[in-house]
Amino acid sequence: MDTDPGIPGKPEDSSEGSVGGRIRRYRQDRALSLSQLAEQAGVSKGYLSTLENDPQARRPSAETLYTIARALGVTMSDLLGRKLLPAAATEIPTSLREFAEEEKLPEADVRMLSAIQFRGEPPRTKERWRYIYTAIRTSEAIDR
Repeated sequence: MDTDPGIPGKPEDSSEGSVGGRIRRYRQDRALSLSQLAEQAGVSKGYLSTLENDPQARRPSAETLYTIARALGVTMSDLLGRKLLPAAATEIPTSLREFAEEEKLPEADVRMLSAIQFRGEPPRTKERWRYIYTAIRTSEAIDR
């Protein structure tokens, strides 16, 4: 039987902050049993159970973590509880720079926008940058 942290009467050994706790959370979010995830990831059910329930268990190898992440449809960074570092944009497109200056955007927003590509290319006009930036800003309410 799986255990859940924070549920009365159940052990709290594997916290949300551990690799095992995150594996459990993503597995349960996807309504997968230990057996189903084990089969999809190509690891044993016992090993997954140990990862999820034993805070002293050795961390999985990078290859094993990758197969589990892939089976869950998440990144290895998600399982490790780390944020991915975006590649630094080497160049700010002229149209973005013009839009940013008109709107007095913070430099952090300009860097974020500079990483955006659609079908391999950045937007080409100030109007496209404005549309994308507006969509991002108005979508903030969804996260609340």
